[in-house]
Amino acid sequence: MSASSEIDVLVSEVGPRDGLQSIKSVLPTAAKKAWIAAEAAAGVREIEVCSFVPAKLMPQMADAAEIVAYARTIPGLTVLALVPNFKGAENAINAGAHKIALPLSASETHSKANLRKSHADVIEDVRRIAELLRSLPANRRPGFEGNIATAFGCTLEGVVPERKVVELAVALMEAGCEDIGLSDTTGYANPAQLRRLIRLVRAAVGRDKLSSVHLHNTRGLGLANALAALEEGITTLDSSLGGLGGCPHAPGASGNIVTEDLVFMLDAMGLRTGIDLRKLLEVRQILRENLPDDELYGFTPDAGLPKGYAPGGWGIA
Repeated sequence: MSASSEIDVLVSEVGPRDGLQSIKSVLPTAAKKAWIAAEAAAGVREIEVCSFVPAKLMPQMADAAEIVAYARTIPGLTVLALVPNFKGAENAINAGAHKIALPLSASETHSKANLRKSHADVIEDVRRIAELLRSLPANRRPGFEGNIATAFGCTLEGVVPERKVVELAVALMEAGCEDIGLSDTTGYANPAQLRRLIRLVRAAVGRDKLSSVHLHNTRGLGLANALAALEEGITTLDSSLGGLGGCPHAPGASGNIVTEDLVFMLDAMGLRTGIDLRKLLEVRQILRENLPDDELYGFTPDAGLPKGYAPGGWGIA
């Protein structure tokens, strides 16, 4: 999704899905709803609220349908759900998600660990999902994004060839995805690599078909990579409140970039997100109260806002 005319950058919150799937604690449904509502009230416009996976594999997502139904009641919020396969897509569509995203790992080893599917198997699922979407009335048809996971390297395979990422981006689009997202699942990316791969993928599928990146801060390069993506014209950036997140099937991959830090950087640069940072910082209290054993991250929450801070280009005289 591209940023609307009212904002410059769409900050897509992924904590309720990517954050929660990576911790042992199970956040109560009521707390999830409170979190989503509070972020929306702070101005967050898109939230990845869940993943439609079997509850026996991921108890944190057992209430996925209920969470989607609730999030749908919040005006102005785009409700995004991750789907690992055709069945997950069916469930997300029935629940009413505005948009679904299917992950395809550039590392086939990771794909088999994460989805238990080869590249060919995932592409076949994409074709079936696209066919299902075409059969639906327009008002019941969610957006459909293909996310290329481990696009910048894999903790299981190591180096991922850029040509493989490009090849899979083309395959996803030909199978029926509407657009592509690049995911640094393992936190391996650096700004130069990110710029290069964005350009290569856009050259293959079209500039307007790649507008989002999903970054992790495993080696401290999350915001540097976000800035590089912005300078390449990317308009949607994923992040997670408190930096929660990782990947159960990517050993050593730590959290996503921190939503609070990302919004501060964008605000300070004078870029519009539509998010009230002070209200966003208050949302952390919901996680502190309900996830007492899980660590929250973020330089901005720890340091506080600078004296005289105001959004829209702080520090510009």
